[in-house]
Amino acid sequence: MGRLTRDPAFKETTFVVIDFETTTPRGYPAQPIEVAALALRHDGNAWVSVGTYSSLIRPPAFAPVTPADTAQTGLTADEVGQAPSPAEALGGLDRQLADGCRYLLVAQHAATEANIIYNQREHCPTLSRTDLLDTIPLAKDVVPGLPNYKLDTLLSHFAIQQPADRHRAYADVDVTAQVFMRLVAEADRRDACDDLAALAKTAGRTAKCNLPVQSELFEV
Repeated sequence: MGRLTRDPAFKETTFVVIDFETTTPRGYPAQPIEVAALALRHDGNAWVSVGTYSSLIRPPAFAPVTPADTAQTGLTADEVGQAPSPAEALGGLDRQLADGCRYLLVAQHAATEANIIYNQREHCPTLSRTDLLDTIPLAKDVVPGLPNYKLDTLLSHFAIQQPADRHRAYADVDVTAQVFMRLVAEADRRDACDDLAALAKTAGRTAKCNLPVQSELFEV
């Protein structure tokens, strides 16, 4: 292993790979209808899974599941109509994050997850203050020259099998986790990132709740 996975801060961090499926009503931000997460730790020699979570989420009335949503995810309006509320589903995930532990969220195109979490922050205060790593800039840094950095392209590059239920949250979390582990291994091999701070500089995204609040341009 290289310097990154020997870094004490890296080994002390739990990396929570997260994915949402959503419905996007006109005039409103995307509303989650499913969430999944897979928590990983690196012990200096290998990755260890330390927890999983998944739940359907009942969307608000203004954001019904459409036929297009069903075609992409396989989820139906009836299924999500019986699902836990956002407060129940996201609150359940939030309670999995233990006080005093170091966490980073990991996502493919993390801006999407960051926005969803921020908009649901009242239900998941700990999650909403957890910074993120984005697999896309990390992949651009350690495997340059790919035609694009979509998840399917990265799966093909690393010869990771497409899941049968692609576009369901846990299936996407599972393959994103595999991509992330391959990217870390490649960063280690190339000494592209010396430590967690360098990894965060390359691929980090600050949680919106951790950004400074900009004061009004003109005070009244």
